[in-house]
Amino acid sequence: MTAEQLSTDILILGTGGAGLMAALHAHWRDPRQKVLLVSKGMLGKSGCTRMVQGGYNVALNPKDSLQAHFEDTVKGGSFLNDQDLAWHLVEDAPRIVRELENKIGCLFDRAADGQIHQKAFAGQSFDRTVHVGDLTGIEIMSRLRDQIFAADIQCLQYTRGLELLTSSDGKRVIGAVLLDIQRGVYITVKSKAVILATGAGPLMYQRAACAQEKTCDGIAMAYRVGANLMDMEMVQFHPTGMVVPGSRLNGALLEEGLRGAGAYLYNGEGKRYMENYDPLKKERSTRDRVSRAGYMEIMAGRGTKNGAVLIDVTHLGAEFVEKNFAGMRDRCLRIGYDLARERVEVCPTAHFNMGGVRINRDGFTNLSGLFAAGEDSSGVHGANRLGGNGVAESTVYGARVGDAVSDWVKEADIVEPQQTQIDAALADAEKFLNRKPAESPWTLRDELGKVTWDRVGIVREGPKLKQAIVQIGDLTKRNEETSVGANRLFNLTWQQSLDMRNMLVASDLIARSALMREDSRGAHFRTDFEKTDNENWLKNIYAKRDGTGVKMWTEAVKLDKLKP
Repeated sequence: MTAEQLSTDILILGTGGAGLMAALHAHWRDPRQKVLLVSKGMLGKSGCTRMVQGGYNVALNPKDSLQAHFEDTVKGGSFLNDQDLAWHLVEDAPRIVRELENKIGCLFDRAADGQIHQKAFAGQSFDRTVHVGDLTGIEIMSRLRDQIFAADIQCLQYTRGLELLTSSDGKRVIGAVLLDIQRGVYITVKSKAVILATGAGPLMYQRAACAQEKTCDGIAMAYRVGANLMDMEMVQFHPTGMVVPGSRLNGALLEEGLRGAGAYLYNGEGKRYMENYDPLKKERSTRDRVSRAGYMEIMAGRGTKNGAVLIDVTHLGAEFVEKNFAGMRDRCLRIGYDLARERVEVCPTAHFNMGGVRINRDGFTNLSGLFAAGEDSSGVHGANRLGGNGVAESTVYGARVGDAVSDWVKEADIVEPQQTQIDAALADAEKFLNRKPAESPWTLRDELGKVTWDRVGIVREGPKLKQAIVQIGDLTKRNEETSVGANRLFNLTWQQSLDMRNMLVASDLIARSALMREDSRGAHFRTDFEKTDNENWLKNIYAKRDGTGVKMWTEAVKLDKLKP
């Protein structure tokens, strides 16, 4: 099997907020450079930035401050954050919000005085969340896409990354092997630099809120070529995923602004339970605490018949809900509930990876030529991401990385890839085709979802994590034997086998890192190590491929700006 060949200065895998901001900033920095975007779905219509409901955290009000936003971010992250990355997030956010409005064309909601309106979000000490109703991501992605079209930046749609290509010594990333999903054709891209912005995404859990394209592709590709990963155990569960058994809407989010506005959470017995878990902040506590509380109520037998709890905003008034949360009400109406007038069943749902490829403030990794931004990267959020900091990270670090890479490639050259590496990547993808009937990857995905949910989920313990590692290993072997038929054109079963390969890599690293971390911190909760141990576990857990195995180690968190 042969591959089509392309060459570019900057290759960007992923077209969410991070990927599009990186592309625009690289182009604006030097329009002479060639930028190639690769989208697993449709440009501007896939990924999770478009799904952002609540908004964008930024310190704009004179009564607010960068320091307050920074402290909320680090405290919310249980002090596991890279404080340099967290500081640059909050420091750059005001400039990027103004850029989104004045240069890119986003129109954020206004307050009565004409200033950008900012609403309350959980886990924050000030109402600093900029938004467009309750469907903020659609506005941001639509305007970013317009600018990509205006800049005439090339994009390969319905195309996935298969493997990164490296120099012969393995120290530099020099391109990637891609697969055109619609045509079933391979593409080899030579590039001076590669930016990973695929969005990670904990889709390996049986209930997940992220886009279906997000299967940890960037993290798995980076791992296979020797990139350092960090804090993979930190998987965020959003507390209010919809409960719709048998539907793709199962796990879809009801946004955090509902709790920010004053929503109540009730168990199946009709009792407001958050008073028992965080008496001070109650429903406006951080996502990790609210998710764990809901899970505990359900596991204790105090959930609904569908294994859920209930969110209630009726006391805020139907008119208020219809005006301020039209998107969320419409989503609920689709499943037969009127959010403005009745309680709706919700349950924690896998939402976001805080762990990923280790970067510095400009997106550099430990491999020359490889950069990362957004959810593919790690360090900004620590052990738990605040709602509203996700799209801020994507746009802030997309912009930073785009600028940095544009400068970096001026001194770089194109390196010819190794044909043996290309052949190996093609063979690994090709082997699923033309095989005798065997197990289906769709069945294996359901098995993986149950393993991760039951053993590597919201509440963890050592013996179950060890069992999960064994089960994930078995699923990995079985996935390599799956059969997808002979058809190459838009073969979704073939894509599922390739997705499973990457999700299994990430699942294994999540389980191993969770087993290694012997304390409870942020999104990671161990019943056998229930306390947060700052004396011994203010450490980041690193993972790197070592031959056919994994090398893991810890490094102390640098507490150079804020200490517990």
